[in-house]
Amino acid sequence: MASTLSPSYPILPPWTWPWWRPAPGQYMTLIWVLLIHVTAVIGLLLYPLPGWPLFFTAGVLTWLGGLGTTVCYHRALAHRALRLHPVVRELLIFLALFNGSGAPLSWTANHRLHHAKADTPDDISSPRIGGFWWAHLRWLWQAEQASPARYCPDLTEASYRVWRVLQIPLLTLSFFGGLALGPAAFFWLGAIRLVFALHGQCFVNSVSHLRPGTQGGEDSSRNVPWLALWHGLQGENWHHNHHARPGIAQFGWTATQVDLGWWVIRGLEQLGLATAVHRPKDLQSGLQGPAEQKHRT
Repeated sequence: MASTLSPSYPILPPWTWPWWRPAPGQYMTLIWVLLIHVTAVIGLLLYPLPGWPLFFTAGVLTWLGGLGTTVCYHRALAHRALRLHPVVRELLIFLALFNGSGAPLSWTANHRLHHAKADTPDDISSPRIGGFWWAHLRWLWQAEQASPARYCPDLTEASYRVWRVLQIPLLTLSFFGGLALGPAAFFWLGAIRLVFALHGQCFVNSVSHLRPGTQGGEDSSRNVPWLALWHGLQGENWHHNHHARPGIAQFGWTATQVDLGWWVIRGLEQLGLATAVHRPKDLQSGLQGPAEQKHRT
């Protein structure tokens, strides 16, 4: 991160700071992360067994939100591995943001920076540089966020920018919405769900980049089979596959590497709601996808 820091930053890199010290402009991110964790712990103590209807509803909301992140944010926007119908795209953005994934411009910019600078001090979330907790959580409020103007100039339409304005109202609804169904629903459909979803995404940055035996300059990404259950079998856990071929829409490459995100994309394609889907045969082995070729700097 050293070369991307502004002159106002101290000499010491942010991963050496105390965990509670946010980067300029990131106070609200730290407050949000603390809020949902403290509230989730209280909820688990008060309502450890919410009943099957609430548990199922929380699981469905989490799964749909994860679908918005993996299909729309990750595969369609960040890597342009497919093109979604605008209605489907907006619905998936809503689900991802409601699940706590942040606005599409910031998510896309940070992810493209991650691929452009992977496993270097400029990687926004590398455990090799900052350690496990830096990659897992702390970068969210301690790293200088990637510039959308630099890393996603292709996403300039107002339809993307408007989600920044809607982010706080939607997160407020996401956090408090369960109150309408009672106190147990407040905790399980709000903070507990949001914490579960957050750590599911964070594991991709942390444990999925802790491949044993890798040295400086080597790809640290790895496939993590047990994460498939946390991600609802949506395919994000096949992270080494993704880093090897980032420009294709399919993350699971074998029959045993279940990738429901890919099957959803295929279903949307059959309905004419997803086009320009990049399959493994579309790219020669080892080539980067169009997003990485353009934005890797």
